Amino acid sequence: MAAKLVDWSLRNRFLVIVLGVLLVVGGGAAMQQLPIDAVPDVTNVQVQVLTKAPALAPLEIEQLITFQVETAMAGLPDIEEIRSVSKFGLSAVTVVFNEGTDIYLARQLVQERLAEAREAIPAGYGTPEMGPIATGLGEIYQFEVRGDPACGVEEDSDDCYTPMELRTLLDWFVALQLKSVPGVVEVNTFGGELKTYEVAPDPAALRSHRLPLGDLFEALEKNNRNVGGAYLVRNQEQVVIRGEGLVSGLDDIGAIVVRTSEEGVPLYVGDVADVRLAPFVRQGVVTRDGRGEVVVGIVMMLMGENSREVVNRVTEKIDDIRGSLPPGVTIDTFYDRTDLVRRTIKTVETNLVEGGLLVVAVLLLMLGNLRGGLIVAAAIPLSMLFAFIGMVRAGVSGNLMSLGAIDFGLIVDGSVVMVENVFRLMSEKRAEGRPSFEIVREATMEMARPVAFAVGIIMIVYVPILSLTGVEGKMFGPMALTVMFALGGSLVLALTLIPVLASLFIRKPPKKHETRLVAALRRTYEPLLDRAMRRRGLVIAGASALFVAGVGGASFLGAEFIPELDEGAIALQVWRLPSVSVDEAARQSGRLEALLLSEFPDEVSTVLSKTGRPEIATDPMGIEMSDVFVMLHPPNEWTYDNKAELIDAMQHLLEERIPG
Repeated sequence: MAAKLVDWSLRNRFLVIVLGVLLVVGGGAAMQQLPIDAVPDVTNVQVQVLTKAPALAPLEIEQLITFQVETAMAGLPDIEEIRSVSKFGLSAVTVVFNEGTDIYLARQLVQERLAEAREAIPAGYGTPEMGPIATGLGEIYQFEVRGDPACGVEEDSDDCYTPMELRTLLDWFVALQLKSVPGVVEVNTFGGELKTYEVAPDPAALRSHRLPLGDLFEALEKNNRNVGGAYLVRNQEQVVIRGEGLVSGLDDIGAIVVRTSEEGVPLYVGDVADVRLAPFVRQGVVTRDGRGEVVVGIVMMLMGENSREVVNRVTEKIDDIRGSLPPGVTIDTFYDRTDLVRRTIKTVETNLVEGGLLVVAVLLLMLGNLRGGLIVAAAIPLSMLFAFIGMVRAGVSGNLMSLGAIDFGLIVDGSVVMVENVFRLMSEKRAEGRPSFEIVREATMEMARPVAFAVGIIMIVYVPILSLTGVEGKMFGPMALTVMFALGGSLVLALTLIPVLASLFIRKPPKKHETRLVAALRRTYEPLLDRAMRRRGLVIAGASALFVAGVGGASFLGAEFIPELDEGAIALQVWRLPSVSVDEAARQSGRLEALLLSEFPDEVSTVLSKTGRPEIATDPMGIEMSDVFVMLHPPNEWTYDNKAELIDAMQHLLEERIPG
C-alpha cells in the first residue's frame, strides 16, 4: 500500500505539488484560527449555582438554601458529584457532570431544577442563579477604574470620586459596554461600594406614632412602582394613561406617605426614618500599592473561546470607553492574558526554531548535500501545518503542552530515510546510466513500507495517552493528538511530496555516498563494535549496571506535573483569623503592599490584593483570605539573580515584618 502510494505520487507529480500548495494554504488558515492559550483548560464540566443572602449566617445558609438546592439537583442525569460551600451571605453549589456532557445541556438541566429549588427556599431568603459559562482560566482581562490621584490630598478637587461613585460607574457604564464584546460572558466587579438607598427606622418615632414596622415596609414596597391605566378616548384622540410612582432619589423616598390621620395629616417615611445613601453589605475588598481600596473589573471569557482574539476585542473596546469617561477617571489595565500567551508562544517558538535549525544543520552535515537537506527540512513546516489543521478540526488549542511536545527529530525520520536511500542507490548505480527518476522511484518505493511501519509504531506509542481521563486526560490528551497529527503529516509527506521533490531536484549522484563526518564516525565505530561483539558478556553486564544505576538515580530527580511557566508575576496567599473585619483586612493588605514596593523597588512594579469574594462569587473565599498578585519588572532590571532568590527574600521579609 505504501509503495503504491509512492508510485502514484511519482506518476502524478504536478497533482502532488498542487496538493502541497493547498496544504500550505489550508494550514496557514488553520494557524490563524487555532485557539492560543498558555496552558490547557482542565476544568471539568460543571455548573455553579450561587445564592446571595446578605443577612444570613452560614448555618441558616446551609439549612434554608444550600440543602434545598442540593436536594433539587439530586437525580440529574450524568452527574458525577455535587459539592457546596455555605458562607456568611452566600451559598455556592457546584454540580459536576461526567466528562463529555455538553455544557449547554448541563446548564439546561440545572435551570429546570432551579424552579423547584426557588419554591423550596423561604421567600426573601435569596434567589438561586447559575454562574457564568466560564472556567478558572476565563479571567482574561483585569483593570482598575481610578479617580484623580490628587484626591485625598486636594479634597476640594472637582475630579474626586468616592469608591461608591467609581463602583457605580463601573457597573452601569463600563461593564455594560464590555458585555457586548463577542466572547465576553460576564464582567465581574470587585471592590468599591455598591450604591444602595437605605431607610433606617427611628424606633422612638415609630413608638410615638404607634406605627408598626411592617406598615413602613408595606408603604415602601407599594409606593415604588409605575402602573398603567389603559387609555382614555377624548374627542377623536386616544390618550394613554400612566401612573408614575417610581422613586428617583432620596427626597422621593422620604416623601412617601405611610398613613394619613383622621384629620388628613400625612405621615411620611422621612418622619419616622433616616433616608440616606449607604454601601451594601460586602464581603470583599481590593487594595493596590498601599494606597487603599480600589475598584476593579474582571472580564470573564466564554468557555471555549479564543483568549487571544477576545482580549484583542476587549482592548479595543476599552480604548473606546476611555474616550467617554468623566473627567478625572481613567482605566488602568494591570492584567492582560495576551502577555502570558505571548510569553508562552515565544517560549514554544524559540524551542521550535532552535530545534529546527539544529535538525537542518545535522542533516546537512550527515547528508553532505544542500538540496537533500532542504528537501528533508521542508517536512518540518509542512508537518506543522498538517498538525494545525488536525488541531483545529479536533478542537485542540495551541499551548505550552500541545505545541511544546513536538519533536522535530521524529518528524523528519521518514524523510531522512527516503532521501538517504536515494543518495545510496544513486551512488551505487551511477555507472549503469539509468535515469535519475527511475533510481528515485526504486529507492523510495524500497523504503516506503519500512518508513510506514516505523512512523506508525511511534504513533501507536501515544495512543494509550488518549485513554487518560479527568485532569490527566485534558492535560496530556491534546499533547498526544498534536504529536500524532504531526507524525501523520510527516508520514504522508514522506510517501508523497518528498519522493516528488527528490525526483525534481536530486538528479546527479554524489561523488561519495558518505560524507567525511560519516566516514570518520564509521572508522571510530567499527572497531568499537568489533570489541563489543567479542566481549558480549561484559557489554551486557555493563548495560545492566547502567540500567540499575539509572533506575536508582531517577528517584532523586525532581518532578513537575507540567513545564514551568514564568508569568512575570508572583502570587501570594494570606490567611487571617476568621473573625477579621473587612476594614482591618484592607488595612493589613495595604501594609503588605507598601512593604513589598518599598523593599523591592527594582523588582516589583505593582501589588494588588483581592480579599474575600467579588460580586459574582465564583471563588467563594472568606474575608479572612487574600490573594496577593505581585507584578514584576523585566528580569534585566532586578538586583536579584533569579526569581527563586527573589521569592526567598520576599518570604523572609514578610515573616519578619508582617505579624501572623
